[in-house]
Amino acid sequence: MDTNTRFNLFENELGSKFGKRFANASLVVHQSSLPAATQELVSLRASQINGCGWCIDLHTKEAAAAGESAVRLNLVAAWRESTVFTEAERAALAFAEESTRLADAHQGVSDETWAQVRKHYDDDQTAALVSLVALINAANRLAVPVHQKGGSYEVGMFAAAVN
Repeated sequence: MDTNTRFNLFENELGSKFGKRFANASLVVHQSSLPAATQELVSLRASQINGCGWCIDLHTKEAAAAGESAVRLNLVAAWRESTVFTEAERAALAFAEESTRLADAHQGVSDETWAQVRKHYDDDQTAALVSLVALINAANRLAVPVHQKGGSYEVGMFAAAVN
């Protein structure tokens, strides 16, 4: 554990129980028909907004290991000013931003963004996207307060925690 981490949730019995159940809940999304690349891009974007180094590290490395290009990973933060994302991915990234920044807009997710999501994703994929954004925001809120820093994540660590 990083010496700057305030508290290791995984070394605490209650934290460990919660972490395993949280990870298992995320498996429902990971096993859904929502494209894996979209899942990683959405998780990365929400984590960037929330300043979660641990989750940025995790999702960048897992996406790269799954074949995601460095160009796309590097441009997630500026996706609106990029040409490397599909229309469907752009809808998912907009949804991720608006769902993460709930306090910044009284309406939450705009009707325009919602319409784009529904244009590109079926019911199961939409349910997975909504659940994914809720999960990644919760993960960010678990890691940031305890100062779980990015940099030490190794591909596969998340999967190992679930098993």
